[in-house]
Order: sequence, then C-alpha cells, then structure tokens
Amino acid sequence: MTVYTDADSCPRKTRDVIIRAARRTGVRAVFSANRPIPGIPDEPNFFMEVCPAGPNKADDFIVDNAVPGDLVITRDVPLAERLVKRHITVLDDRGRLFTTENIRYYLSMRNVTIFLAKNNAGGLRHANYGSKEKKSFAAAFDRELCRLLMAKYRENEAGISGGTAAF
Repeated sequence: MTVYTDADSCPRKTRDVIIRAARRTGVRAVFSANRPIPGIPDEPNFFMEVCPAGPNKADDFIVDNAVPGDLVITRDVPLAERLVKRHITVLDDRGRLFTTENIRYYLSMRNVTIFLAKNNAGGLRHANYGSKEKKSFAAAFDRELCRLLMAKYRENEAGISGGTAAF
C-alpha cells in the first residue's frame, strides 16, 4: 500500500501527520510535486518525486502510479475526480473524503468559485489551516489508512489460506 500526496499545495502540518503515520505503519509514502518539498525524510519508505515543470505533471504521476488500495491526499478536485473514477481512495487536507457520490458536487463548487474569482465577485482563498483542520484531517486519514490496511491484510490472509477456512 502507498500513500500518495499531491505535495505542491499540501500544508506542512498535513505532511507531518502523513509522515508520522507512515513511520508508525511502515506504509510507503510518496510526495509528488514540481519542486523539491522540504521536510521529506531520507528514509527507505519515503519518496520525493520531483516531476517536470508543466500543468498537471505531478497529478499525472499520481494517476499513473496509484492503484486501488492506495490512499491519495490532494485538495485538487479535478485530480480527485480522476482518481475516484479509478476506485482510489482520496482525501483532502481537511479530511474530506471524495467519493463517486460527492465528486460532482465538489467539482461544481470549484467551478463556481473559479467563475466568481475570474469575474471579481469572490476569491479563491483557502481558510487558515490550524489545529482544528489538522485534527479533522488526522482523524479521517487514520480511519481511511486503517480501513485500507485491514482490507490489504484480509486480502493477504485469503490468498494464504486459499480462500477457504481450515477447521
């Protein structure tokens, strides 16, 4: 299992939660961005993927490499949509889970916000990222990470036992 992080706009506090969890669980953590991101540990299960400059290059790296059973962290709603369509679990940095049921809503909200900003009727501001947001992300991240790890464990157990129980 791998945790992919769209690291270009990921708050440091969110990266810290991911790093602590990856150390605790031993999962592979990949941070993808168009530039090196400081603070990524130089340890065997941590990777900083510096992608070529250009629109969506870091996003494309994640889409090309993530598989069902992985977890992706991004606030980029179009990226989340691409991943959700491939049955990959996606959270934003505030703990919002993107699903097939809600992704169209979040895309619509994003598009309205961009339209308003382009027409000087509103901004694209992100609210401050404080302890409340970090706590919300950490709870959702731990929940999804545990769920995916348990699913992987069950899958491995079924493969070992051949899918039948021995009594």
